Formats: sequence, C-alpha cells, structure tokens
Amino acid sequence: MNIFVGNLNRQTTEQQLAELFSPFGIVRSIKVIMDNYTGRSKGFGFIEMPDDAEAERAIRELNSTSFDTQVIVVNEARPRTEGERFPRLRY
Repeated sequence: MNIFVGNLNRQTTEQQLAELFSPFGIVRSIKVIMDNYTGRSKGFGFIEMPDDAEAERAIRELNSTSFDTQVIVVNEARPRTEGERFPRLRY
C-alpha cells in the first residue's frame, strides 16, 4: 500500500520516516518530495508498505500525531487524476 504523509517538518529526513514507520512492519520505500527549484522539502512524502494490514495500522495510529514538531497527516495515497496538478488532501 502506498501511504501519503503530509504536513512534515521541512527538515524531516527519509531516515526519520523509516524509523517512524518501521515498528509497524516492512517499509519497502520512502520518498520525501523535494522542490526542484529550491532543493528543499515540500513538506510531504510517500511510504510504501507491502502488507496492507500493517499499512492500515500505521495509518490509524500515526494520523494526527505529533512528529518532528508537526502534527502529521497520514492516509492512503490516491493516484492523481488526469489534469490534476496538485493532489487534494483528504483529512
């Protein structure tokens, strides 16, 4: 399952996200989205977990929790629709 993580501190690293999600199960990949122009984090990222039950538990337990000085948003990522420039966040 692909998981969206939003409202990240702009200094949060992929390693910190790995440490946050790994207690819930296997983490296949982590990607913090960076701005191409500035090279800084855009404040969101994606986590891929192969086991849906583990991913759903991580979503339930981490959504709206404090992490790295921010209250993060964690939910199942949904694909962008054609023509959609910015994904709408689901809370």
